[in-house]
Amino acid sequence: MVQDEHRDLKGIVVVRDGLLVSERYFNGDSADTLHDIRSATKSVTSLLMGIAVERRLVGDVDDSIAVYLPGLPKDGKEKIRIKDLLTMRSGLDADDDDPSTPGNEGRLDESSDWMKSVYAVPVRRAPGETYLYCSLNAFLVGAIVENASHMALDEFARANLFSPLGILDFRWRHVPINRTTGQGNLEMTARAAAAIGQLMLNDGVVDGSRLLQHDWIVSSLASQVAIGESDPYADSYGSMWYTKAEQVAGREITIHFASGNGGNKIYIVPSLHMVVAITSSAYNSRWGQRRSQEILLKILAASSK
Repeated sequence: MVQDEHRDLKGIVVVRDGLLVSERYFNGDSADTLHDIRSATKSVTSLLMGIAVERRLVGDVDDSIAVYLPGLPKDGKEKIRIKDLLTMRSGLDADDDDPSTPGNEGRLDESSDWMKSVYAVPVRRAPGETYLYCSLNAFLVGAIVENASHMALDEFARANLFSPLGILDFRWRHVPINRTTGQGNLEMTARAAAAIGQLMLNDGVVDGSRLLQHDWIVSSLASQVAIGESDPYADSYGSMWYTKAEQVAGREITIHFASGNGGNKIYIVPSLHMVVAITSSAYNSRWGQRRSQEILLKILAASSK
């Protein structure tokens, strides 16, 4: 039984061996409710980059971002590779936990022209060296996909990812000028979030058709950057996906996941052939992330017996 003293847990969907085995909703939500998954959106944006690379709209993740961002200042930003954005190692002076940094997400929210504001953010560190979580990186990944495809990111997603997965209803925030927030504010159902997780678990294949290449799935979930010293909920970071080894009943179970503010999660458990999607409105709380981890551990314990 899930105890929700804060009344902001929204949904839990469990899929095992490709079958929906458990689904519960709370506090007014239902299977049809669109929910803002916040920064779990970044993991979806990473998948869209993978599709853009597969379709040769984008050459390679080792390409300079300047190739796809016309007018990008040549002040060190031309040394940033797409790979550096995906692994949060762009070197830009942007830190979501530090409002004084010019690339802080709060400052972007106040902008009347997001691309202009991003272009003005200086490079603080050498690209490719230091992990520092900032939403600006994911926004740029989305902007590159938009520029390369000549489509808004939500429409590119609809055509190339969501429709093949059967995700027909969603909303994705747009910001000035004519940009989609690749870093967050994607609204979808808990079932849709689980479908994203199932795609990853199935190595990029849905209904016998390959949407994402095997190599992209592997690199997305790979432990590319160790972050355990700064993140209590993850051991490492891949291409906008996290990895954590959880101890359950004396057994180590590797989890890959997308994570959003408030405890929004898409958990992938390869050893159990399981996906767990959790939606929550505990935004900016102390308990949201912890509660989702506790729910996951209870599910793992029950499933490991």
